[in-house]
Amino acid sequence: MFEQFAGRARAVVTDALEEARRRGDRRIGTEHLLLGALRHQDETAVAGLGLDAGAAREALKEMDLAALDAVGIDARGVERPAVPVSRKRTPFTSAAKSVLAGASSEVRAQGARRITPAHLLLALLELRAPDPAAEALTHLGVDRDVVRARLTGSGRAAA
Repeated sequence: MFEQFAGRARAVVTDALEEARRRGDRRIGTEHLLLGALRHQDETAVAGLGLDAGAAREALKEMDLAALDAVGIDARGVERPAVPVSRKRTPFTSAAKSVLAGASSEVRAQGARRITPAHLLLALLELRAPDPAAEALTHLGVDRDVVRARLTGSGRAAA
């Protein structure tokens, strides 16, 4: 599948791996793909939406703390250690695999040849709660229709 990825899309996946390690996670999830995609966003597609990896990273951290608070664990001030670099391949979660497949479907639907970061973002926009990337997008106040319209060049989203 990765032979379909353009160079920047491969960089998104590489950055997703780095984000997973940074967050102390041993698998690449949708939230890591979102962070990776935001690090390589196409400025013409999502510029001005206020989406950036730093804000998404902070939203995910707040969501993690709220989830721990819900079960009576106060983890404020506690940093998760980064996962050390390993020679073993870091697996994707099943949801992240679905996003990669969804990006491939977006490419086919658009008649494009290669998966770009925009295709990955389009696939991420299809996720729904309780997926962590979907919840982060909601937490950030992302209007999915507006972002989708910008990414596909379909003009203004329906009000």
